[in-house]
Amino acid sequence: MNTHERISTPFTASSTADDVVRGLDLAGVRAIVTGASSGLGTETARVLTAAGAEVTLAVRNTAAGAATAETIAKSTGRTRPRVVRLDLADLSSVARFVDAWTEPLHLLVNNAGVVTGGLERTREGWELQFATNHLGHFALATGLHDALARGACDRHGARIVPVSSTAHMRSGIDFDDLHFERRGYDPQIAYAQSKTANSLFAVEATRRWAHDSIVANAVNPGGVATGLQRNFTAQQKASLHAAEAAGVFTYKTVGQGAATILVAAVAPQFARHGGRYLDDSQEAYTVPNDTDLASHPHGVKEWALDPGTAERLWTVSTDLLRN
Repeated sequence: MNTHERISTPFTASSTADDVVRGLDLAGVRAIVTGASSGLGTETARVLTAAGAEVTLAVRNTAAGAATAETIAKSTGRTRPRVVRLDLADLSSVARFVDAWTEPLHLLVNNAGVVTGGLERTREGWELQFATNHLGHFALATGLHDALARGACDRHGARIVPVSSTAHMRSGIDFDDLHFERRGYDPQIAYAQSKTANSLFAVEATRRWAHDSIVANAVNPGGVATGLQRNFTAQQKASLHAAEAAGVFTYKTVGQGAATILVAAVAPQFARHGGRYLDDSQEAYTVPNDTDLASHPHGVKEWALDPGTAERLWTVSTDLLRN
């Protein structure tokens, strides 16, 4: 359970991303948003741009990214976001992105994600959801560490926002079979493992990089209908409908979903505090690992915040990327 006092903010489940940045001047803030050509990524990028931030859209589909950037520029009257190709499942693409980045960085929003209906693997043989949602973002963040450290030197500080999910409650990290080489493949468990990994990254990144004044906080945006669900199987869709009917979650608008992302990204309450998991724009309460998802939909399981597991995952991830 949490041993520290949970951080609260003035925002709620119904607050929007626009509400969170209202009155803030983000001029001088350089931000990267992955998966920014649709859904929560687009909304996050739009709101940051509207508040004056210099935003880079890191996307696989640069044509879609360019259309998004144009729409954001027109709707906000601000400078058009940059568009740079990034495929998180391709480590050479991540390396090219990192190598091309030369400026101080203040905000990295690791929003992109993939859901598969069946077992898919990368060229390395890694399970695709874990490889994309965690390992690709891990490579990106560690590769941009020096840029974030430089960004942390000025008044804006440096923050990383990994986007997790309530789905993390379905599974911890199976270090004995990360890539489903021996156990039967369940896409929901694979997705859950990757979302737990997103939260654990925030824990260990904050610990390792505290001397650089870099903080990372994971967020659960809540139930938002986005393109992420386009590859759901019938079983996954049925599970989602059952969870909604049971009151596990209520669908939010994209603006409401992005609000928690913006809280972690710009709210003063989290400027110096990291390694937390946010839900409905507040720090979530911790629940035991055997807790039923339906009974605590706004909590975070202990396995997603455990320091020992977070350190082990960091070491394993580093070794995977090195080989």
